[in-house]
Order: sequence, then structure tokens, then C-alpha cells
Amino acid sequence: MASHRRPKQPNRTRVTVLTATAAAAVALTSQSAQAEPKPTKSEVKAKVDKLYEEAEHATEKYNGAKEKQEKLQKQVSNLQDSVARGQGDLNDLRDSLGSMATAQYRSGGVDPSLQLFLSSDPDSYLAKASALDQLSSKQADALKKIQSKQRTLSQQREEASDKLKDLEETRKELGDKKKKIQGKLAEAQRLLNTLTAQERAELAAEEERANRASSARVDLGSSASATQRASAALGAAQSKLGSPYVWGATGPSSFDCSGLTSWAYSQAGVALPRTSQAQANAGTRVSMSQLAPGDLVFFYSDLHHVGLYAGNGQILHAPKPGANVRYESINNMPFMFGVRV
Repeated sequence: MASHRRPKQPNRTRVTVLTATAAAAVALTSQSAQAEPKPTKSEVKAKVDKLYEEAEHATEKYNGAKEKQEKLQKQVSNLQDSVARGQGDLNDLRDSLGSMATAQYRSGGVDPSLQLFLSSDPDSYLAKASALDQLSSKQADALKKIQSKQRTLSQQREEASDKLKDLEETRKELGDKKKKIQGKLAEAQRLLNTLTAQERAELAAEEERANRASSARVDLGSSASATQRASAALGAAQSKLGSPYVWGATGPSSFDCSGLTSWAYSQAGVALPRTSQAQANAGTRVSMSQLAPGDLVFFYSDLHHVGLYAGNGQILHAPKPGANVRYESINNMPFMFGVRV
């Protein structure tokens, strides 16, 4: 017979506890959401500027790896060309030795004393014997040259192999640094995208005002006189005012910080190293009070930013992503030292 008992009702206390727990979870979620307010425009700008600085630091490391790659590629090409030429020389030496061996066989196949006895012209034979001795001497020299060439080729092949390994490692390093830069820039863009369209427009307007105002407000007077090369480099950089900052770029239409300084000095006939850190050793270091127009100016403790001194406390530089080549106060960044090239 089927049971008709009433189903057991849930305990009223248990229901109350569950309801309270659910309500508390909702309240905590709400409080958590309220605890993370949307960052303000100024906070976003500060974070973006920091990311741009980190990206520039990574860019200088990328530039160094790229310069190393180019040097290694050139060294590998030169070594490979040298090995190819050396192999050709070795083949010629071997052919020459083979010809000499054939000639010796034809002339020296009979015992020398018997050749002299049978010869109808002893004087002629003695002349041939002398030539044969000379031929043997040439063979010995040829063998020495072949052995020397083989050793040289072996060393060059080994060196080329080592350079190729370095080149492959440098290419991988280059790719890693490129990803790091792109990651920083992507994060900066993500932060900018959290702003409203009006806030983004306001930031862009601020940057544009800084670009426009720089050349209008700068007074390039200076108590120090520039060298001819430094003056020419500064003039070249001034012709690029308004050009965009692009990481890894060396001109002539866009630049990163060390790309601008190296390009400017190349116009003055001076070859500077590619990175800001390497450019710090391109001349004599000077203090802020000793700066003259055209001197290189370095910022931050790791020297990841460089510009050109323009006079009257102003520098001319490629500042950061989203900005153009422009003048700025030397006090806008932590100054380390200047370098007179």
C-alpha cells in the first residue's frame, strides 16, 4: 500500500541562514565593484606615460640587439665569401700540384744513374735533372701552401658556424624584445580605450598643444658656443621638428630618441652608435652648466633616453609614442649628464 506521508518541510532556521548568506554574497560583490572605481583621466595618463617610458627602455634594448644582428650578418657574409674564395684557391693549388706530379712522373720514371748512362747528351740530362729538383722543391712549397690553406679554411668555417649560432640567438632575442615593446604599447592603448571619447580627445589636444607650442616658445640663446659638427647636427634635427616618434625608427621621416640623434649627427658626417647607452660614450661628458647647443643630453639612471641640447635649458628630442619631435625643458626628465661628441 502506497505511503501518503506529507514531504518533510525544510527547517525554517536553515532557510534563513541560506537567504542571509546569499544576500551577503550579493552585498560583497556590490562592494567589490564599488571598491574598484574607474580610473580618472589623469590616472590613466600617468599609467600610459609610465608604459611609454618602459616601452622606450625596451626599444633601446631592441635597437642594441638589432645593431648586433646587422654586424653579425655582415661578419657571417664576409666569412662565407672568404671561405668560398679560399676553397677556390685550394682547388687551384691542388690542380697545380697534380700537374707537377704528372711532369715529375714523366721525367723521373727511370733511375737517375741509368738515365745518365743511357743519355746521349749528358749535359742535357743534367739540365733536366736540375729542373726536376726545382720541380720537387715547388711541390714541397705547394704542399705547405695547401696545408696552410686547409687550416685557414677550417678556422674560418668554425668561426662562421659560431657566428651563425650567435646570429640565430640574436634574432630570437630581437623577436622577444619586439613582443615586449608591442605588449607595453598594447596595454597603453587598452588603458586609453577605457576613457570616454571626450577624454581621449582632450589628451590628444594636450599633446598637440605641446607639439605646436614647443617651437614657438623656445629661446635658443646660449652662453656656450657649439662646435661646427654639433651645430650641423642640431640644424639637421631642427629640420625634423614635427616628425612622429616611432620605436626602432632612424629617419628620415620618423624617429625614436637615439634614432634622431644618430641620424642628426650622420648629417654632420659623424657616425654615432645606435643606442642611447652606447652614445653616452661617444665623446666627453659635461655637466648641465657646461652644455652647448648640439651636445647629447642623457636622462634616467639607465640612460634609456637621449636628446640634443638646443640652448637656454631646452632639448630637442623624439619624446615618446604619440608625440612628435619637439623642444622641451631639460627639467622635464631626470638629467644625468651631457656628452660633447
